[in-house]
Parts: sequence; C-alpha cells; structure tokens
Amino acid sequence: MTVIVGLVHNERVHLGGDSAGVSGLRVTVRRDPKIFRNGPYAMGFTTSFRMGQLLHHAFKAPKPKGDLDRFMATVFVDKLRTCLKEGGWARKDSEQEESGTFLVGIHGRLFAVYDDYQVAEPADGYAAVGCGDEFALGALHATAGLDIAPRKRLALALAAAGHHSAGVCEPFNYVTARKSPS
Repeated sequence: MTVIVGLVHNERVHLGGDSAGVSGLRVTVRRDPKIFRNGPYAMGFTTSFRMGQLLHHAFKAPKPKGDLDRFMATVFVDKLRTCLKEGGWARKDSEQEESGTFLVGIHGRLFAVYDDYQVAEPADGYAAVGCGDEFALGALHATAGLDIAPRKRLALALAAAGHHSAGVCEPFNYVTARKSPS
C-alpha cells in the first residue's frame, strides 16, 4: 500500500502521497490524507492508516531544539513511541517495539522513520517509502539534475509509482514544510 515521496529544495521539504487504501486485492481511494502538517513538521505515512491518524491528530510533535540529529533520534522518537502506545497501535515482538514507516520534514531536512524507530536522513536529498518506493526513487533520481520545480518532480515520481505499482493510486496530494527559522 502507498507511496510517499519527499525532497529537499531551497531549504524546504516537499512531500507528496497517493490515496490508496489496500487490503489484499481490494483498493479503496481514501479521502483522509497520508501527508499533512503537524506543527512545524510535514509528515507522510505508509504501513497503517491508524498509525497515520495518530501521527496527524494525537501526536503532540515536540518543538525541535539543539542538534537536530540527536533530537530526532531521542526526543522525537520517545514522544512518538508514547503516542503510538497510548493509541493502541505500537507492537512488540520478542521484546522489541515496532511501529510503521513515514517521512518527516523539518527545518529544511528530510528524515525517514522506519518500523524499528531508526531515523535516517537520505544523502541524496530525496526519499520514498511504501510499495511504490523503488519506482518513485527512480523518477526522483532521473530528475535530480534537471531544472524542474519540486512539485513537478514529486508528481513525476508519484505518476511512475502509480503506473507500475498496484498499491498506488490517485488522487495525489502535496504538502510543504514551513520554512526553517533563520
């Protein structure tokens, strides 16, 4: 299910996402967005609509401070874990906690948070998650050196994933993180 794409352009993070809700061979076009703003963050999720609802409506996103890498790996993840546990969504397997996968944009930086709560920042300045991620990554790579507006690049990546993946469908939605404070 899903493709969420993100890229950094001129110190702003831009996200795009599809609208597919997939269960087995059934696809439902969902009205509730997979990408949104939560405070200063832009977020886009895959894995579970319940997790996304908690990220969007219940997660009290902490205000970033200090070293952003350290902050994301500790304070942000700790608040996230608490939110998902309280919302009844976090899982535990062999005493290891698991969540889902999503992209986060903050202060002109793009991060991927994976199901083991690791936080990754792509060196390429773009990322994709979900079942259509490889198709989207190919499109983002192919357009990286071209003079194409960020939303157009996201649209091309989403269209590539929608064309090649049965778990991705329109309409596509977009969100841009607020500009980083100077």
